[in-house]
Amino acid sequence: MYGIADRFDRLADDFLARVRAVPADRWDRPSPCAGWTARDVVTHVINGHRGIIAAVRGTAPRPSHGVGVSGMAGAPAVEPGADLAAAYAEVRTGLRDILTDPRLAATPLPFTPIGPVPVEQAADVVGALELLVHTWDLARAVGGDETLDREAVARTHERLRPHYAALQATEAFHPQTAPPAGADPQTAFLYFTGRRP
Repeated sequence: MYGIADRFDRLADDFLARVRAVPADRWDRPSPCAGWTARDVVTHVINGHRGIIAAVRGTAPRPSHGVGVSGMAGAPAVEPGADLAAAYAEVRTGLRDILTDPRLAATPLPFTPIGPVPVEQAADVVGALELLVHTWDLARAVGGDETLDREAVARTHERLRPHYAALQATEAFHPQTAPPAGADPQTAFLYFTGRRP
């Protein structure tokens, strides 16, 4: 059995691999997230990790590696020559440090789409959702590998079903539509999140 930090590592590895694989001339391509480019998808994930780290540690998020700061739902601006892979690797380490510290991992987060839960539970459900869908968004935008971790897809989809109304209330996802008959688990999950694979 994988623990929460291990599951996070697997998804973070997949996301970072997709970031590192983006050809330099494809960062401005449109993504499945309306109004966002491939670059915006990555800076949004970086910014979200930073926001969680800041909330748990009681600090203010700070720009780094040329990636600015914005609200949790936003996509911060980047400077010319920003190193998105280094910026993500940094916040990934910061979040993993929290998930491997029992005291910090138990820090309550009062406002999440799955209710008030410890940060480790938020990371294991909402964080998994973010990493999975944005790994796919990034790959779709730049023509990369769209294959997601099958086990994580099934687990995350099942755990999110009871919270669909709360997810929709965030206005971060288009409404779900019924997947095609016989759809594989990844396709069904993507339809659940309002994607159109």
